[in-house]
Parts: sequence; C-alpha cells; structure tokens
Amino acid sequence: MLFANPFKSRIPTADEALDGRSSAIFTGGDHAVLGTPLRGPFPDGMSSIILGLGCFWGAERLFWRQPGVYVTAVGYAGGITPNPTYEETCTGQTGHTEVVFLVFDPVKLQLEQIFSLFWQAHDPTQGFRQGNDRGTQYRSAIFTKNAADLAAAQDSKRRYQSALAAAGYGDITTEIVQDVRFYYAEAYHQQYLYKVPNGYCGLQGTGVACPSLG
Repeated sequence: MLFANPFKSRIPTADEALDGRSSAIFTGGDHAVLGTPLRGPFPDGMSSIILGLGCFWGAERLFWRQPGVYVTAVGYAGGITPNPTYEETCTGQTGHTEVVFLVFDPVKLQLEQIFSLFWQAHDPTQGFRQGNDRGTQYRSAIFTKNAADLAAAQDSKRRYQSALAAAGYGDITTEIVQDVRFYYAEAYHQQYLYKVPNGYCGLQGTGVACPSLG
C-alpha cells in the first residue's frame, strides 16, 4: 500500500528525523490502577522489557492486568528523535514505535509468559501497521535490557513463526533489539483505557497459540 506520507512506510534517516527536545515530555506520577511510580525507583529484583504491539492504549491494559506486574507505562522507542511528542511520533519522522514499558517480578511472572501474551495479542506479520492502524509507529517490537532476554525473545519468535507458518501466515516482522531507550508518553496516554473505559483498543491477535518451551 502506498502512503501519501513516505515516513509511514519507512524509517527516517538521522538527517530526516525531527529534532525533538532535551527535556522529557512526562515528568512523573503514579500508575492510575496499580498505584506504583511510573518512573521508579523500582524495587530490587524487578525485571523490565519494552514491547510494541500496535496502539499502546490496549497493549498497556493487557499487561497491567497480569499478576506479577509492578508497573506499566506507555511511550515511544526504537527511533531517533529524543523526547518526542505523540503528534511528532504520528508523522513517522521520529522513527519510534508506540510501546509499553513493563516492570515485573520474574518470580511471579516469567518472561516466557510475557512473550506468549505479546505474540497472541497482535499480528506480528504486518510490518508497518497493526490492523487499521497504519504507519511505522505501529510496528511490532521487542526491546530487551540484556543479551539473555534478547536470546529468549529470538527463540520465542522462532517457535511462534513455526506456529504461524503452519496456520498460513507469513514471516514475522517484529523488531528485536537490545538496549533501546524508552521515552515516556504524555500523561494523558498513561493508563488511557482506565481513564476512558470505552476508548479505542486496536488489539487483535491471529488466533494462533504460542508454543511453550520444552
């Protein structure tokens, strides 16, 4: 599909990206559902991961409902522009995708469970779109904090790719990268579907189950 805006179908170069700003858009606050601090500090022993699976409103709600989750926050990652706004991200000229930052207790919620939820909640074969939401800011992504989590994500992708292929789907386009900076989105986006219960949720999976380890 052709886009009138070329940055809806490709990531901008550094020269093409918007300048952004040095100051954060979101300065802090507590999670509207969990009551935990969105920007930390986070308790010792917690793990974290950044996930992109389309519009971040519904994606965040999916994860804050899971036992073992300490906090969730929505924002932007994977691009070039520092501290982007929502409007800037929607132009495609930041290179960022909409993501959920997830902090969790790995004793109560295993990374493998998170990956299963992630794969099954969206269609990771769609490239720069998710359903009717079109553009690079809706691309599927897993951004890990260390090499071990990166390897686990890649292994999970391989297993889900096999399941998708058996069901007639194409190749997974999910971006899987280590050490990507997360930028918090504006306050009104945080826990949006708690604040606006009937708001838009674009989550729609393929119906293909994610194979478990072993």
